[in-house]
Amino acid sequence: QVRLVESGGGSVQAGGSLRLSCAMSGWTYGPYCMAWFRQVPGKEREAVATSDSDGKTNYADSVKGRFTLSRDNAKNTLSLQMNSLEPEDTAMYYCAAEMALPCDFNDYGMDYWGLGTLVTISS
Repeated sequence: QVRLVESGGGSVQAGGSLRLSCAMSGWTYGPYCMAWFRQVPGKEREAVATSDSDGKTNYADSVKGRFTLSRDNAKNTLSLQMNSLEPEDTAMYYCAAEMALPCDFNDYGMDYWGLGTLVTISS
């Protein structure tokens, strides 16, 4: 059973930084995609960034240059360093995994989800 556990959410002021981490367990069968999504109440969930096990990454335009992924395939972890945070980044952030490549940049391609971690940015 694949399990994803997020950590690192919290509250910071605009311009600050946070680092989210996701640890995956239960998968040892081959290449896979890990990703971060976010959702604000009343809005659709959106992809933030994806990382495949070959090292290819993809970022939403709204976070390019501010957010950076780090992945450790040996530990099955994916971290998201978020800098220059804006109030518009406030959301519930979810870690997801897709047991295939290439990564889909949408939520219906994902096979497993974490429970989420809340990020709140105050102005």
